[in-house]
Amino acid sequence: MDSTSTDTGADAAGHGSARPASTSALNAAQRERDLSTASANISDVVVIGGGFTGVGVALDAASRGLSVTLVERGDLASGTSSWSSKLAHGGLRYLAKADVAIAWESAVERGRLMNTIAPHLIRPMPMIFPLHPHIGRVEAAVTSTGFHAGDFLRMLARTPKDLLPHPRRVSADAVRKLAPTTATEGLRGGLLSWDGQLIDDARLVVALARTAASHGGRIITYAEATGIEPTRVHITDRLTGDEHILGARQIINAAGVWSDTLSDEVELAPSKGSHILVPASRLGDPQAAITAPVPGHFGRYVFAVPWHNSLVMIGLTDDAHHGPIPERAHPDADETTFLLNTINAVLEDELTPEDIVGSYAGFRPLVKSSDSSSSADLSRKHALLRDSRTGALTIVGGKLTGYRRMAEDAVDDAVKVGGLRAGPCRTTELGLVGKGTPAPGLPDRLVATYGTDAALVAAYGDADPTLSEPVREGIPLTGAEVRFAVEHELALTVEDVIDRRTRWGLVDADRDDLYDAVVRLAPELTTESRHEG
Repeated sequence: MDSTSTDTGADAAGHGSARPASTSALNAAQRERDLSTASANISDVVVIGGGFTGVGVALDAASRGLSVTLVERGDLASGTSSWSSKLAHGGLRYLAKADVAIAWESAVERGRLMNTIAPHLIRPMPMIFPLHPHIGRVEAAVTSTGFHAGDFLRMLARTPKDLLPHPRRVSADAVRKLAPTTATEGLRGGLLSWDGQLIDDARLVVALARTAASHGGRIITYAEATGIEPTRVHITDRLTGDEHILGARQIINAAGVWSDTLSDEVELAPSKGSHILVPASRLGDPQAAITAPVPGHFGRYVFAVPWHNSLVMIGLTDDAHHGPIPERAHPDADETTFLLNTINAVLEDELTPEDIVGSYAGFRPLVKSSDSSSSADLSRKHALLRDSRTGALTIVGGKLTGYRRMAEDAVDDAVKVGGLRAGPCRTTELGLVGKGTPAPGLPDRLVATYGTDAALVAAYGDADPTLSEPVREGIPLTGAEVRFAVEHELALTVEDVIDRRTRWGLVDADRDDLYDAVVRLAPELTTESRHEG
């Protein structure tokens, strides 16, 4: 990777100069340079948190010409941002709750993601709502009206219909073609709608971080913020144990469900969202996400979403969580039963616990409200909160699809309060690394995962043909992808590779073999625990 120059300190106007733009490659050596530079200079903005919100803030600020340092206590997307349903929602659920503002924001941001920001990382996903006997005609009509209202927002947001087609009613035969294991008794067709599906949430976070780096942002993982003072952030390098103090004109706390540990004035009511994974073959290799309504909760659904690696994700729950937030969480027995029971209501051949090959859970950083009786009722609108003691800005709440707008609002506030000299927000039109037309002749699987960066991945195999081989029979992951994760995507541990740069570690039966293969291919990686969580 090209070396980069460092900050020169404050300029005549009292503002830190941004690091000159560099390549987007992130790796251990660049991390060390970034940490050294950040410790020796004052950044315009220090961001705490390496999930969607944090890397979104880093990109927004860096692309405006501000000097930016992001610190994350673990890996990029190692918290909630890698445990989502992998959907860029258009806000249909919020229309059902008459929250038009959030629905509109979701539709606009989804359109930007799919059209401009990351079209290589998001695909149109058909979603089928089977009309079984327990779905009355009034409920079916209301649901159809909601789908068409969402489509109207899609049109207002200028997302083309060839990307997300109009919703429509389809026949029972069409339902079975899209979702072969749908129960047939009493099936009178279905409602077909469309939404956006992320190739992977963690991969989108990494792309955001790399794009921020290409604009001069410093991205430092495994650096835990242990305390905040006015204009200073204390961090501990978790790889070495060394302590550092980072100077900052503005501090933005985007630590998600851990945000309240850095501010006494932030009160959160975390909500747990759980998913289970089953083989796609068990559901007849569905071509659409199957939508099952949650009984007694209008506008709330459980989805069975086809994903890559021949898996289907079934989720999600929305339950209040009390107590400490674990590093890695899974559904408990009740949550697993809820997901199975809800999706089984629309299936011919019911799933059982024995069909589950993996699972995961994340925690939403919802703002506490005294008026809400359940986490499902808490607002998903994001909030900006200034700490009276430290002056740090905390950003919490919100949704994956709205990360860009959250980041824009946070940086706007930081620029105004800190008197920072910055350009206008650019992220509405700024494409992420990998966007563009890939070179011809590249493997389809690599292009679908990496976009134009597929050429960089393939180059490893060109230099060493053994790196083009799968790491194990039945798992198409190649050594080239492992090396790319280490040298370009800031993978510092084996877990970073198998749990976030790829997702093969989510399948329990494959984890040990994959772990050993990555250790052989990248012996420089740190090993943590073979079995996380």
